[in-house]
Amino acid sequence: MLRRLSSFSFSMQEMSGPTIFRLLGALIATTVICSAQVSPKSPDVSSATRHAVALAEQGQCAEALPALKKTISRLGDGELKRKAGLAGVRCAMTLGRPEAAVDFLQILGRDFPSDPEVLYVLVHGYSDLSTRAAQELARTAPDSEQGHLLNAESLEVQGKWDAAADEYRKVLQRNPRLPGIHFRLGRLLLSRPNPEPDMVEQARKEFQEELKIDPNNAGAEYILGELAHQSQQLDDAVEHFARASKLDPGFGDAFLGLGEVLISLKKYTDAISPLETATKLEPANPATHYNLALAYSRVGRKSDADREFAVHRQLTQDNKVQDRSDQSQSPN
Repeated sequence: MLRRLSSFSFSMQEMSGPTIFRLLGALIATTVICSAQVSPKSPDVSSATRHAVALAEQGQCAEALPALKKTISRLGDGELKRKAGLAGVRCAMTLGRPEAAVDFLQILGRDFPSDPEVLYVLVHGYSDLSTRAAQELARTAPDSEQGHLLNAESLEVQGKWDAAADEYRKVLQRNPRLPGIHFRLGRLLLSRPNPEPDMVEQARKEFQEELKIDPNNAGAEYILGELAHQSQQLDDAVEHFARASKLDPGFGDAFLGLGEVLISLKKYTDAISPLETATKLEPANPATHYNLALAYSRVGRKSDADREFAVHRQLTQDNKVQDRSDQSQSPN
């Protein structure tokens, strides 16, 4: 509009008084009309949301859910937004609308990350969604790789080792090259209470098979290192721990295992670097500080050794106090 006005070929000095007033009146009227067109009066979002929350509380979720979805992202009132999100989750789950439930859960988790009621709803909301998805998988594709894999995981959690192992083997029958299954089988064999020596050997073979499929599996390398360490195959243990630490630079236990084996081999200088890394990755683990102190002491770094021994003693004492506190709070 200003560009149009500036294009007029006459100046203010050339206009008479009445002409100026007529032009100003027209300008004001046009501005009011344009403002009304650009910024129409918006509906009362808060009132609409409160009405939708009330409908939800009355069990009228079919009517409430569309309004809650439409208004929640436009709310400025935090408490009302929280109520709308909680109502939205309940209605979405009631109506079997998982995609809507996820939207509300994400908003609640983002905007109210420390609210106890919100956290409670997040736990149960995502758990319910997981259960529903599992039921749908069992109903629609029970004999698929994923169906058997889900069964195996459930049986493993229940401690039903043989049944879980059978399910993992069914997965391998369908897809022998699926990464992660041999690793899970090996871990399962070692999870049995007091596994027999032949079970340990079977587990070792499973981890080796896993590495043929997935050479980058740091977990398989680490457990092979532990098994080699336990059987006093120290050179093999060093190789496995070293590969695990290279594959996963954040794997603190791999660096600790490597340092421990190097100490057993009396390679104290070589042990210092991985153990220093282990203490940085796992500063609250007393074992990292103890082994580093031991390596320092063997190479004559007395002050460094004393410092690490002191940290080890403090962490050990703290853990004992925490254990006593946990025991005193546990029900009889």
